[in-house]
Amino acid sequence: MRFYSAAFLWLCVGGYALADTPVVMVTGPKTGTYYAFGKDISSLAEKNVLSVKLMDSEGSVDNIRKINQSDGAMVGIVQSDVLGFLSRSQNPELQKILSKLRVVLPFYLEEVHVLARKDISDFKDLQGKKVAIGEEGSGHMLTAVNLFAMEQIVPADIQKISPEEGVVEVLRGDVDAVIYVGGKPVKLFKNLEDLTNPENRKYALLLQQVHFLPMNSAKFYEEYEPAEITPKDYMFVKKTIPTIAVQAALVTMDNANGKSKKERCDTLKKLTALITSHVNELKQSGHPKWREIDFNKVVQGWKKSECVA
Repeated sequence: MRFYSAAFLWLCVGGYALADTPVVMVTGPKTGTYYAFGKDISSLAEKNVLSVKLMDSEGSVDNIRKINQSDGAMVGIVQSDVLGFLSRSQNPELQKILSKLRVVLPFYLEEVHVLARKDISDFKDLQGKKVAIGEEGSGHMLTAVNLFAMEQIVPADIQKISPEEGVVEVLRGDVDAVIYVGGKPVKLFKNLEDLTNPENRKYALLLQQVHFLPMNSAKFYEEYEPAEITPKDYMFVKKTIPTIAVQAALVTMDNANGKSKKERCDTLKKLTALITSHVNELKQSGHPKWREIDFNKVVQGWKKSECVA
């Protein structure tokens, strides 16, 4: 209940008002795939006479908060398990906010990356350990909390620090594991490939002391989809690792009325048409995750915006 109270305070900051042009899209940290997708869409829009202004954020919960603000973003990228997790709250005000969330477009699957010290071989081994789970309000944090609950794991110390800090702490041996949710290949982990370069030889031993944990518990498949982390994704991965994934989606807040609702719908239609009609271009020149897009996929549990239904 304490968590849901915090989520309530975080999210309940006022109703949504129509955003003026340009379309404001809230994404995520600048090192993540959400932001990379936002940049691809913004660049595409600029070439097609539609302005999309990007807003970086701390992650999915922060994105929901920002599209609920009166002067906030019109659309944001959110991971599906965060929406489901928050919907379990019994707080009526939080339920009211969530009831107005609508999916605009399904995007891609986001893989769960659990980078841990090599003396840890299974996710259950995080019982009583020190784990970095991302900052307050991030999707990493909520996924981590959800997974801990599913496996009844209680870490001895939860570090709510940025994924970048978490990775550094794991490499140093000061933290046992870091949990990160993002569409592979993630820039944060691609950067670790530099540690294998000859000039960074003294740091190569640090990389040899960590690995990605397999995430293949049967319980996980009740809410997540099976996925893999492979040597093709990251050079330092020696064999394919089973993991799980969540669905990322572009969402909006559906509570405008009258003229503002029509203007808002017209803008959402233009944005949606722009993305869907140029998806082949995005697959060729954008982030690799565009190649996995299926716009017909249903995001379970959530209604589609009637503006684009």
